[in-house]
Amino acid sequence: MSGALAHLKVLDLSRVLAGPWASQLLADLGAEVIKVEKPGSGDDTRHWGPPWLADGDGQATGEAAYYLCTNRNKRSLTVDITRPEGQAIVRDLARDADVVLENFKVGGLAPYGLDYASLRALNPQLVYCSITGFGQDGPYAARAGYDFLIQGMGGLMSLTGVPEGEPGAGPQKVGVALTDILTGLYAGNAILAALAHRDRDGFRSGEGQHIDLALLDVQVACLANQAMNYLVAGTAPRRMGNAHPNIVPYQDFPTADGDMILAIGNDGQFARFCAVAGHPEWAADARFATNAARVAQRAALIPLLRQTTVMRTTAAWIAALEAEAVPCGPINDLAAVFADPQVIARGLHVGMPHPLGGVAPQVASPMRLSETPVEYRRAPPTLGQDTAAVLRELGYGEREIDDLRQKGIV
Repeated sequence: MSGALAHLKVLDLSRVLAGPWASQLLADLGAEVIKVEKPGSGDDTRHWGPPWLADGDGQATGEAAYYLCTNRNKRSLTVDITRPEGQAIVRDLARDADVVLENFKVGGLAPYGLDYASLRALNPQLVYCSITGFGQDGPYAARAGYDFLIQGMGGLMSLTGVPEGEPGAGPQKVGVALTDILTGLYAGNAILAALAHRDRDGFRSGEGQHIDLALLDVQVACLANQAMNYLVAGTAPRRMGNAHPNIVPYQDFPTADGDMILAIGNDGQFARFCAVAGHPEWAADARFATNAARVAQRAALIPLLRQTTVMRTTAAWIAALEAEAVPCGPINDLAAVFADPQVIARGLHVGMPHPLGGVAPQVASPMRLSETPVEYRRAPPTLGQDTAAVLRELGYGEREIDDLRQKGIV
């Protein structure tokens, strides 16, 4: 392996999305990631289907698309961590690991001797990342946390959805488990920071540390400008549909054959839009000449724009506006996304050889490194695919491995 993180070994005890998203990021960058799963069932997302990956005959393989989205470039080891023999295997792996990722409830691994304090005693250089719903302390620490709950509790749903008083009004979650994904990205950054701290004076020269990541913390942190709007103004932002609280026009507009997005970020872009639209007078109107004025006069401006945008097709608007460097675009479904020439040119749909499905489709990593590019080495592993190989590397003989299998430990 030649990736930027090829010198690192990651022991991944997490499941579902936030933890596996972080470990896939590290794996894409070259780290060896060993995914520890429960014998017989594995990661919960293995069963979150349909759809399922199809084999060469078009028959479902039992490999769920959800699982496939976040587990490439990993090895799967099945171990029953509730059994002493299984705990011993994990401890053996942790002795030589750089990173442990887990998303059990607070204190959930302590009875098995797999918590941070226990593993740190074996490997002081270990970076141990715990992902929970609410963190290691505070009144909610013992609660289970799920993305949907956190989108609600963390304020995102109060900002997402049709405005009050309009048909279909009400809070909405984002269409993907965004809080989980953001937590995975934060986890990857925190892990790399902890490793940089550990190794600042040389490889494995310092001590590791414990990373405490909470979905709720991440969601609140990612409220970004909306959180600051509240903290500065003291007024809770309201749902605005596809409109923007601080920029106008910055939303969807109807066209003759559908819809488009205008994302006008400054007054020059607005003036160029007005010229293309045949209404240069709008840019000179004191009510609309500046962004601050347009925000204040949103209710007057938006109906005028809507009456104009319906006069041309989406494609006609995009062609005319792009020629004048006015940011705009279509609202694509996923079929259109993967047929988009830019998406094709960037190679965002890749296929990886899979032992059951022939080829497993994947969405490419967005990380483009010039000297240590992402490599697609392994399709998401089948359950326990690498158990025997990993145990052999730990020094287990074939008889020992067979005995562990017969006892249901691996």
